[in-house]
Amino acid sequence: MRSATIITTNSQFKKAYPNIKKGDLVACVLNLKPLQEYIYTDLTDQGVVMFPPAISQLVSRSKCFQAHIFGEIMVPETRVIANRRDLITAMDDYSQKGIGRIITKRDRADCGLGINRWADCEDLFNHIAFNPDPAWPFVLQPFIPGATDIRVIWIGNHHREAYWRKNTAGFRNNLHFGGRSGAHKLTKRELTICRRAMDRGKFPYAHIDILKTGEGGLYLSEISLFGGTKGATIDSAQCARMKRIVEEEFLDSFVDKKK
Repeated sequence: MRSATIITTNSQFKKAYPNIKKGDLVACVLNLKPLQEYIYTDLTDQGVVMFPPAISQLVSRSKCFQAHIFGEIMVPETRVIANRRDLITAMDDYSQKGIGRIITKRDRADCGLGINRWADCEDLFNHIAFNPDPAWPFVLQPFIPGATDIRVIWIGNHHREAYWRKNTAGFRNNLHFGGRSGAHKLTKRELTICRRAMDRGKFPYAHIDILKTGEGGLYLSEISLFGGTKGATIDSAQCARMKRIVEEEFLDSFVDKKK
């Protein structure tokens, strides 16, 4: 009986992929290009074990995928816009519901660089109408002024902390754009929404952003396997070490099961 192959690096994966079989383990985040993401489907279909799980890797890569699977816990009326027809439909819906200011999130942009604010859907549509190459797809959602942005770093059973982020000079609360931060104690509701996102996306560890409104609203903003630690009590090196511990724990349990 063939023993399971354990792959821990992308270079190993490239060599092993043509002969990979059910029961093998790919224990690394795959460095795939957007048009190579079909590989996740192939590996899952073949019964290859992945860690972090394939869905968590895909979710981390795509804000649009996040909007699809986490829509129920995101800002109401969040939707994915894939073409002009989607945008026109959203314009009509938002107008009927009295939604004015909006934000868009480019699908694969990080660090706040892909977030834009618009006066309304008409403003966005006018921009796209004269743009020969719009950035489809993207996430569209109502803008919530004054919301508190909370970053949560959750690494298995080894570390969990949260801190608020605020930028009085602009709507982007990313600390790289001049924002401030402070420690935050998570409430039961906040813990619940984090757990729901991690469970649904099968995240063994995550950087989670949630929005808290003055009216008591609580919504998932984004979630990823990776993220900055500015404002946290741990630095990026400590964060990476803890994630490796989680990965090693899974690897040990996988080997034990194969014995």
